[in-house]
Amino acid sequence: MISVAQALDAVFALVRPVGTEVVPLARAAGRVMAGPAEARRDQPPFAASAMDGYALAGDPATSGTSLPVVGEAAAGHGYSGKLGAGQALRIFTGAPLPDGADRVVIQENVQRAGARIRLDTDVAPGANIRPAAGDFAAGDIFRPARPLGPSDLALLAAMNQASVTVARRPDVALIATGDELVLPGETPGPDQIVASNIFGLQALVAANGGTARILPVARDNLDALRGVFALAAGADLIVTIGGASVGDHDLVAEAAAQDGLRRSFYKVAMRPGKPLMAGHMGRAAMLGLPGNPVSAMVCGHIFLVPALRAMQGLAAEPAPRQTARLRGALPANGPREHYMRARVDDGILTAFASQDSALLSVLSQANALLVRPPDTPPLQDGASVAWIAV
Repeated sequence: MISVAQALDAVFALVRPVGTEVVPLARAAGRVMAGPAEARRDQPPFAASAMDGYALAGDPATSGTSLPVVGEAAAGHGYSGKLGAGQALRIFTGAPLPDGADRVVIQENVQRAGARIRLDTDVAPGANIRPAAGDFAAGDIFRPARPLGPSDLALLAAMNQASVTVARRPDVALIATGDELVLPGETPGPDQIVASNIFGLQALVAANGGTARILPVARDNLDALRGVFALAAGADLIVTIGGASVGDHDLVAEAAAQDGLRRSFYKVAMRPGKPLMAGHMGRAAMLGLPGNPVSAMVCGHIFLVPALRAMQGLAAEPAPRQTARLRGALPANGPREHYMRARVDDGILTAFASQDSALLSVLSQANALLVRPPDTPPLQDGASVAWIAV
């Protein structure tokens, strides 16, 4: 049995970047950039007015000054002439600053009568002007080390990028195993249950940049398992759920070995999730997750998500940890790293009373996994604890 850190290092050694593709900007949300984007123009491309008001050219620009209004500029419609000293130009937000202008007075600070304005305040040079290239300049490089969010897409659009090179979505084949399973909507037999964790894992894959294929449930015999493994052809990552333990009907390792599995490890010193397996099957990495619903989902957060990020070119690192104050006391932890279902609200973490690895109702209420290192002493109310968001 190896530690969680050792197991995660082994998983990172099994996966590799999956390659790149070019997608339109409109389909790039949530994707990981695989190459830099270069700004194709300055932003703004010209000095522009930041407010509705009047552009002025030098002095006089003090309170009480009266100036003639010689024209107008609006966004998309600049003023073609040159603004001379002692003149004013009606200007609107986003309009190019005319040649000669060096400041803008907002419309609330003037009195207008016909074709003239009178300033109600002093106006300093540069007031209410957005300088050319004040946001970014042509040639500036953008490459965030994270999935692209809405603000990133707006920036890329402003850089005049119609498409972007991104990491290909990892293709993940999900295989639930067991004679006891039926899919949601089917009628279970008297000794059967509904397959649940495979749908949670599918959502977890999709939320972290991958594409998940749910394959048919593999029954507890070698021929059935190998038949479903054949359907996973072309996947970057094969994830099995259940059948990875040591019971008489836990045949995943044997079936995978017949199809060329090179196992990296089996069993991790964690709870829930001890019977975890990983290795290579041909070109694909493989993760064999426990069958208990909560165990599978916890292992998904701890191993599957970091693996997906690494496959998209992001840093190979564990799920980020935060700290909170514990509400209530907890007993000493045993020899395995414990991921306790918990809830964090306003910096206070409360662990659920029941930590049974079959209770999806508890996991659904949780937004955190409290991380208890092996062989740690009891925790008192108010202790600082580490947690992972789920």
